[in-house]
This record gives sequence, structure tokens and C-alpha cells, in this order.
Amino acid sequence: MSDRRDVFNGEHLNRTFGRTRAVHDVSCVIPADARIAVTGPSGSGKSTLLHLIAGIDEPTGGTVGWPRLNGHPRHHPGRVGIVLQRPALLATLDVGENVALPLLLAGRPAESARLAAGDTLGRLGLADLIDRLPHELSGGQAQRVAVARAVAAGPELIVADEPTAALDTEGAARLVDALLAAAERAGAALVLATHDTAVADRLEQRWHMADGALGNPTEPLC
Repeated sequence: MSDRRDVFNGEHLNRTFGRTRAVHDVSCVIPADARIAVTGPSGSGKSTLLHLIAGIDEPTGGTVGWPRLNGHPRHHPGRVGIVLQRPALLATLDVGENVALPLLLAGRPAESARLAAGDTLGRLGLADLIDRLPHELSGGQAQRVAVARAVAAGPELIVADEPTAALDTEGAARLVDALLAAAERAGAALVLATHDTAVADRLEQRWHMADGALGNPTEPLC
């Protein structure tokens, strides 16, 4: 179904919560160079699927694999970068410390992690924010800092779940610019869930979800 160039593969994935079937019999492969927008109405299963892809949730049926990671993301900190709808920055840490945190968790020395965080912020045009606390940031700035945190360790896969939902049109465009640039620099696949057609149109491939099922009328998923 896939090879070592793929960052994720899933076969016949199911995820239920009680009697609610959030993901139903989904099979998909994410190549290393993928740029995928996952669309669909609220409640269609987009977030649940992305959580399975990122390894922050487990399927109740089917199999998952991350060929390029040689195992589950939990055993390889920083190899999967995650951006959520809200930036979820730690309030007591400044921007540089927030971005350095995944590197520290992956075992980088503190000074090296801080330097790498500064370099990542600089590449995303955020160097002047490095000493600010989260409450001093605008919504768009905070979300772009969350992107920096997700990509600082050089991930193989970036998973973004409705990252532009709380942003205006200009802020959403800047955030997508940041995600695409970060994915290109890291050589990472990018999978982004969105309701915004303008955002989805920026990515090369589109997967559509409805009632927990995933389909693409123009391109095969596997």
C-alpha cells in the first residue's frame, strides 16, 4: 500500500466514541511531498482523522503506520508537527521558550534549542517577537508562533487542524504562507483541515470528508 517514502499510511481506519462513528473505514496514504487540504462540514470527522494521522489518538479499528518515522510519533518527538485551531502557547513562557519546548523534549540542550527557536522564528518573520509573552501577541501572531513551534524540530509531517478558523482573510493567507514555507524548508508533508475554500485552494490535493468517510472524486487516495 505504501513505501518508505510515505510519512503515513492507514488501512480501514475506524474511530468511534460510544455510539458515534467519527471515522469509518478510511484508507489513505500520505507521501513525503504531499500538500493536502481536508475539507467537509462540521462533524464530518476531519479533526478525528487528523488526530489519527498525527498519532495523538488511536483508531478503534484498522491499522496505522508512519514508515519514514520507523515507529509511532510518540517515540520520535518533533517528527510530527501539530498546529491546532487555537495556538495553545504556554502563558508563562516567552515566544522563544514556547518554540524551543519541542526541541527540549526531544533532548536538545537548552542553549541549542533556544538558538534553533530563534532561527525558526527568523525564517517566519517573527524574530522581533522572541521575548514577548503570549498575552502580548495578536491572534495571527500567536498562530504563526504555533507554526514555528510545530516546525522547529524539522518534522517529516505537519498536521494543521483548522489553523485559520479564528483569523481574518489576511491573517489566514499569512498563516498558510508560513505553513507552506515551513513544509518546503523542512521537506515535510502538510495535511491541513479547513472549511475555507480559499485556504484549501492553496494546497495541491483535496480530500473531502462526509459522515466519517473520506473520498476524492478526482484522485485515488491510495
